[in-house]
Amino acid sequence: MDRRTFLRGVGASGVLGLAGCLGGRAASTDYDVGMGAKVFRPQTLEVAPGTTVTWLNTSKQGHTVTAYEDGLPEGADYFASGEFDGEQAAREAWGNSTDGTLFEGQAYSHTFEVRGEYPYFCIPHERGGMVGTVVVTDDPATAEE
Repeated sequence: MDRRTFLRGVGASGVLGLAGCLGGRAASTDYDVGMGAKVFRPQTLEVAPGTTVTWLNTSKQGHTVTAYEDGLPEGADYFASGEFDGEQAAREAWGNSTDGTLFEGQAYSHTFEVRGEYPYFCIPHERGGMVGTVVVTDDPATAEE
């Protein structure tokens, strides 16, 4: 069973309980990583190669999903909300006009093909520790564990 199927099957009480933890209103369970006030939940997510991960802003604050370019596995595609070509472009665009910001209820998705660790952060909340990691592995931990 994949984690999205599991999360859909948790039921209304689980969704309402989770929504309270993440902040904001009850949101769709069709996402993998929620964005709280200054945190990604979960902070680390393990997935199999070829998995599309979806981040959903579940808070009232604007957030970004921005990869640390130098930390990506060799041969991996860069990713950032706003679809920038690199970390510097994402930082500059956000600094000039907040491009790439996801507002409450907005989502961003990226498909991970190359095995390895993918560190990422939220540009406006990076100094506050809003960082996360996607780990692409042949044997990912599942939501059921």
